[in-house]
Amino acid sequence: MNLLISFLSILNNQLLKMEWLDQLIQVLVERVFGLDMSNRLGGSIHFFIYDTAKIFILLSVLIFVISFIQSYFPPERTRAILGRVNGIIANVLAALLGTVTPFCSCSSIPLFIGFTSAGLPIGVTFSFLISSPLVDLASILLLAGIFNWKIALAYVVVGLVLAVTGGTVISKLRLEKYVEPFVFSNRMAAAGAPQINRSARLAFAREQASEIIHKVWPYILIGVAIGALIHNWIPENIITAVLGIKNTFSVLIVTLIGIPMYADIFGTLPVAEALVAKGVGIGTALSFMMAVTALSLPSMILLKKVVKTKLLVIFVGIVTLGIIVIGYLFNAFGYRLI
Repeated sequence: MNLLISFLSILNNQLLKMEWLDQLIQVLVERVFGLDMSNRLGGSIHFFIYDTAKIFILLSVLIFVISFIQSYFPPERTRAILGRVNGIIANVLAALLGTVTPFCSCSSIPLFIGFTSAGLPIGVTFSFLISSPLVDLASILLLAGIFNWKIALAYVVVGLVLAVTGGTVISKLRLEKYVEPFVFSNRMAAAGAPQINRSARLAFAREQASEIIHKVWPYILIGVAIGALIHNWIPENIITAVLGIKNTFSVLIVTLIGIPMYADIFGTLPVAEALVAKGVGIGTALSFMMAVTALSLPSMILLKKVVKTKLLVIFVGIVTLGIIVIGYLFNAFGYRLI
């Protein structure tokens, strides 16, 4: 058993954390650039190059694999699967399907229209809407690579709980009347998704990987740059004073800061990594990631076009409260996972 654990640990460190890449970039910085890793400039350049390369390598491979899996769950099939179940089981299934059909918060809105117009309860659709941008296979593996598997799996669990809880509460409140009427009248065809062969699925996976990388690369570079700045230039005592665990309001602060921002989860990961390295609680860092990912301002503007203000406010309130609670729970008990 110990031998197996050691093997898995080595595999995790070399494939996900890419320690070999860390050492390679260190050689590049010290011998080619002639910089000292112990000073701010050398440390910042190492952080930027290493994290950028690691995220792009992992993301390219993971998005390809996940997109291949996603080809088996097009919106039509997802809608058909969800239409077969009712109650909280439907919310759980919607949240789980959201993890294998990764869409950003903005691209999830057309799916909201499609699912709702097809007759799915809005609570079930909201469970999918929360889960899809928040919890996907790529983010799980990247979290494991940056932190560890315990934190990655715990993040998945709380993300799914938030999605199921949020959708269930919206179902119980019976808020259908606050969805714009055109959504229900825009009935979509119920025909099943066309069958495609493996070559077409591989082509789809390549196209998706290319398209997603093209969309998110600016946010990744910005996120890594901010992470390098936090990691090497902002004094630890300043960060811990504002966002440290001893500050009771740290989770609330980062959640409110994150809501109006727009970035992919892959762009927020380097920021979370740098914050934790500076002594910020893991719950505070994860709350920032979740707020940016699930409640970005552009996605809320799009959602406002299909739901009325009261439903939008309830949705934002439920998700915000959930993120804050999750953040404080992680800060209280997350030390056991590190």
